[in-house]
Amino acid sequence: MTTDLTASARVRPDVAPIQRRTLSLLFGTQIIGGIGVTIGVAVGALLAARIAGTAVAGLTQSAAVVGAALLAIPITRITNGHGRRPGLAVAYLVGAIGAVLVVFAAATRSVPLLLLGSLLFGGGAAANLQARYAAVDLAEPARRGRQLALIVWATTIGAVAAPNFAALADTVTDGWGLPPLAGPYAFSAAAFVLAAGVLLALLRPDPLLTARRLEATDTAVASPPPTTEPPAGGPSAGGLTVAPTSVARRGAGMRAAWQVVRDRPPARLGVAAVAVGHAVMVAVMSMTPVRLGESHGDADVLRVVGIVLSLHIAGMYALAPLVGWLADRLGRRAVILGGVALLLAACAVAGTADHHTPQLTVGLVLLGLGWSGTMVGGSTLLSESVPATVRPSVQGFSDLTMGLAGASAAAISGFVMRAAGYPVLTLLAAIVAVPLVALALRRGPVGAPDRED
Repeated sequence: MTTDLTASARVRPDVAPIQRRTLSLLFGTQIIGGIGVTIGVAVGALLAARIAGTAVAGLTQSAAVVGAALLAIPITRITNGHGRRPGLAVAYLVGAIGAVLVVFAAATRSVPLLLLGSLLFGGGAAANLQARYAAVDLAEPARRGRQLALIVWATTIGAVAAPNFAALADTVTDGWGLPPLAGPYAFSAAAFVLAAGVLLALLRPDPLLTARRLEATDTAVASPPPTTEPPAGGPSAGGLTVAPTSVARRGAGMRAAWQVVRDRPPARLGVAAVAVGHAVMVAVMSMTPVRLGESHGDADVLRVVGIVLSLHIAGMYALAPLVGWLADRLGRRAVILGGVALLLAACAVAGTADHHTPQLTVGLVLLGLGWSGTMVGGSTLLSESVPATVRPSVQGFSDLTMGLAGASAAAISGFVMRAAGYPVLTLLAAIVAVPLVALALRRGPVGAPDRED
């Protein structure tokens, strides 16, 4: 018997209070975690430059991005076996350890310790990314997009507030004997520990484990009556399928996740939308400050870059609730296509801006909006296209793919910028996005997998 997980399901009155509580907790911890991530990022490059020079400053940012991607693998295994609560908490605690190591690196001026700390610091970003999936474990089908987008949007509050805390953190910790610019990382560690503590203490019952129990119950009700003959594979299981937790633990690896994605067209589209949208955004955004530096002097460039990137970040997060609402009303594929259209428009506007800063700013805002469409639409489609037994593995695979795509795009964009210039970079970024249109328009089964899978 097959069951479409994307179809409208009856509302469970016993689940609604759990979902409201889950969303409230995730919203709060996203703000705390967002402050922790951004307050460190705000001074990370400056701190690295003081310790080892400008070249290493770029490496620390890359290390944090790669760390967030690679940490998706162990976090996925923890989540598969024990639920969202310990998975998110461990990610935040790893980020806290990384922040502490950066503080020690600043005190000892150790470059290896700085890079290791930056790598582990990515755990905070990994937790913020994984939290969006926890928001839809128990969501009603008609509200999944909005509730996932709400948690994405919550990150904006922390990201906007964090830079204002950086100077305060540095001033407060000055009396503790910490080196300059190390104080914000101490505050990051405290924020991550607080977020982990709140989740461990209050995220009960666990939304993923609850979703698995409900799915197992529905499967048992829909299964045929038990027979007296044992199944061919072993002792009688009472006519029921294998417990979801057992399946989840066996299928916790990235290879199993890839097989699930490969066999399900909606899941393939979800992973591709998130990864491609992120790669295009990172490639163009990372070289925009360099482009601005070509037309502005040293006295103005930091101010201009700050304004342009702030508006870009607003495009990424500020309208996420509206994007989620559109995903619920118009469909996930429609929002993904809209996101791709905005990414293509952004590349066209930014690539033809020459040194006209207002037009370049418009392009970066469109770039942020396009990223929001592919992220929210793709993440929602992916989450509802696979059963709860394998959902964390697939979501972890998606975040790993997204992180590696972003890191690769950032690395390649510098070489393209140097060899061919900013307009060619935006053209290549647009070309990368085009196949996603064909994938989204491809006709095929849109249903979800069998619950027995």
